[in-house]
Amino acid sequence: MRWKKCGKLYRACADIYGDDGSAGGPGFRKGEGMYSSFLVKYAEIAIKGKNRHYFEDALVGRIYAALRNTDGEFAVRREQGRIYVDALGDYDPDEVVDALRCVFGIVGICPVAITEDEGFDRLAEDVIRCLNEEYPEGNYTFKVNARRARKNYPMDSMEINAALGERILAACPGTRVDVHSPQVMVYVEIRSRINIYSRVIPGPGGMPVGTNGKAMLLLSGGIDSPVAGYMIAKRGVTIEAVYFHAPPYTSERAKQKVVDLAGIIAKYAGAVKLYVVNFTDIQLYIYEQCPHEELTILMRRYMMRIAEHFAREGKCLGLVTGESIGQVASQTMQSLAATDAVCELPVYRPLIGFDKQEIVERSEQIGAYETSILPFEDCCTIFVAKHPVTKPNLRVIEHDEKKLSEKIDELVRQALDTVEVIQVEM
Repeated sequence: MRWKKCGKLYRACADIYGDDGSAGGPGFRKGEGMYSSFLVKYAEIAIKGKNRHYFEDALVGRIYAALRNTDGEFAVRREQGRIYVDALGDYDPDEVVDALRCVFGIVGICPVAITEDEGFDRLAEDVIRCLNEEYPEGNYTFKVNARRARKNYPMDSMEINAALGERILAACPGTRVDVHSPQVMVYVEIRSRINIYSRVIPGPGGMPVGTNGKAMLLLSGGIDSPVAGYMIAKRGVTIEAVYFHAPPYTSERAKQKVVDLAGIIAKYAGAVKLYVVNFTDIQLYIYEQCPHEELTILMRRYMMRIAEHFAREGKCLGLVTGESIGQVASQTMQSLAATDAVCELPVYRPLIGFDKQEIVERSEQIGAYETSILPFEDCCTIFVAKHPVTKPNLRVIEHDEKKLSEKIDELVRQALDTVEVIQVEM
């Protein structure tokens, strides 16, 4: 068993459980109800073989970070392939669940009662007490799902299911057994101690942030890029971000909007280092020197160059954008190829096969949509060609780019030297 502190207070195992092993520990506090712990379930981590402990440790670390924003005091422990969050005092269960639902790697959050093995009669009493606390109105169908992880328990799983079902029917009027479509699942896990729970609250899934390197997100004030950041972080990638600001054509409110979006991403991905680049002079110079139908492609190419510069500084392993094929002129296959040609680092596009409605739905799900649609322009919407090229020829693009001469390099250097760095916390 591994113990670490979380929040304001840490206690040794004996302090939490009691030297006598009595049922006064997490999950079963007399006078406080049965539920004072949460069983955290994961999925992909379980198949990681010899590396599993690395992913479990990362998940525990992310749980700590999420719980620091709650008012309660908690201990987090690993035991027999399970992760538990134990409340050490008063707490708001809804607040804890909301925090855990933002932790990638978690697929289920179960308020759980943890009891000692004091015989089947005591187990049945504990299960009935849990059900009466959770469903005081009764009148529901149920199914018992017992798992005997400790094989020396005198009853096997099927016997436990049948015997507990009989006790519940006798003690809880209005209940009925339904093994096909029950309204309530009663889970009982026979381990060194016994876990009792009936709710599995869905988590976000994915992998713990920090287990799959770091990437640089090109973050605008639109709908797509925050969702792309969320999606790549869901696969365990730590996020940094770069935003291209174009004052006076874009306002301080537009910049604050992007900072707010970075904060929404940070809720899931942890603290985000945000680079704010003044892109105005570069945009104006490209606008003056190059064919207008190529404006978007050429500007995107310089954005990618600048983003890659900061990515290398931050030891990122790739760039992330919110593009999907065919959504706008700059997101055709030919346009994306022309943009990517300036990059040495790989470019990841988590939304590449999504349609717009799917992106909007995901944006609403993560709480970014209402911020994304605030009516503040970003630099990508200021200088838009009336008839943008949809199938750019890379040779033509590179030829026209040479017209920008050495002045564009000086403008880029100025942009790099005057970058503003904002640390956005969760």
